[in-house]
Amino acid sequence: MPSDVAVLIYTSGTTGNPKGVLLSHGNFTSNAITGGRMIPELNETGRSLSILPWAHSFGQTAELYNFIHLGGSIGFIRDVTTIAEDMARLRPTYLIAVPRVFNKIYDSLWKKINATGGLAKKLFVMGVDAGKQKRALALQGKSALLTNLQYKLADAVVFKKIRQKFGGRLQGAITASATMNVKIGYFFADIGIPVYDCYGLTETSPAVSMNCPAAHKPGSVGRPIENVKVVIDPIPAETKNGEGEIVVYGPNVMQGYNNNPEATREVMTADGGFRTGDLGRLDEDGFLFITGRIKEQYKLENGKYVFPATLEEEIKLLPWIESVMIYGYGRAYNVCLTVPDFEVLKEYARENNLPADPAELVKCDEIKTLIGDAVTTFLKGKFHGYEIPRKFLLVSDPFSTDNGLLTQTMKLKRRIVLERYQSQIEALYAE
Repeated sequence: MPSDVAVLIYTSGTTGNPKGVLLSHGNFTSNAITGGRMIPELNETGRSLSILPWAHSFGQTAELYNFIHLGGSIGFIRDVTTIAEDMARLRPTYLIAVPRVFNKIYDSLWKKINATGGLAKKLFVMGVDAGKQKRALALQGKSALLTNLQYKLADAVVFKKIRQKFGGRLQGAITASATMNVKIGYFFADIGIPVYDCYGLTETSPAVSMNCPAAHKPGSVGRPIENVKVVIDPIPAETKNGEGEIVVYGPNVMQGYNNNPEATREVMTADGGFRTGDLGRLDEDGFLFITGRIKEQYKLENGKYVFPATLEEEIKLLPWIESVMIYGYGRAYNVCLTVPDFEVLKEYARENNLPADPAELVKCDEIKTLIGDAVTTFLKGKFHGYEIPRKFLLVSDPFSTDNGLLTQTMKLKRRIVLERYQSQIEALYAE
């Protein structure tokens, strides 16, 4: 029966204890079929490179069930450090990933181009600029011969080589877990690899909404998929017009939490909707935008609300930063817990006679100032002054799934991170 439970998946527990989500055969089947229809390029010739764990609903539905249903094939990465090499060998046609993968590739490409310099860099920059101009002109229904020629030259000489690094057959990618940075999304589209943001949760099997080739609005997480309805429930808080909690209705909604009827009642509405705990809005074209996480938001001492994940996603775009967590619950100001990207800092440390050992490097005042100033400058004009962190704690241990600080989809386990670094965070406020 479609309502028979197929899988018990535990939530990632980013803000509380994990709960066992009961997902039925009907939940998964409806999600895989309707989601797959939105990407017509996916067929029996398709191939994915498996990066995400299949213990998570995103990897199961979007990759395992979808590619089996289509008759395609799936290859496996050997290790997170061999993704680039594995892509070239397996030649995937589509990737099912999280934005962090593309953020890392983006940073790596720019680092390599800057190091190469010369004509290669000039062509690369020319192509990127031409791509921006093409998009701007297209919005006005226009085109320019010189811009098109510049783009074609860069595509033939530089962008084609980048696509070959992905195996030469990659038609696009589907990402979820966090919203792709618009600038980075446009970049990959310009080099011929469009990345489509989607939205979902374990409790919704997981897909709720998807961008796709026929309906793509960067910055959004797409329109609700077939047979799924999204309702925005206004809630009291510092929300803008049209914002509220995202409530989902459809055949993708879970059967409940295993042996936890109280938790189930907390999230299910009387008419069968699932309260996601996420803040969002629907625009005039029906596209969904995620604006925050209700359970993660907190008030500062001055009563102002802060949505830490939004700040963190922005900060992680800086080349110096590997991982970050913003904290300030009930405090006078926010502080920023940061794991620097030590590969990026390696050359800077050598040039400035600083320690190579990460544990020693994070103690250097020069590095603290470098990162603190970079974050502050980067956030100014994008966020309110009260949101921008005033103090920084640099740590050398990475946030990872192995040490329990990240979920399998690379989401921050705030409660665990806070417990581990509580005394050092308290020390920042005591200074």
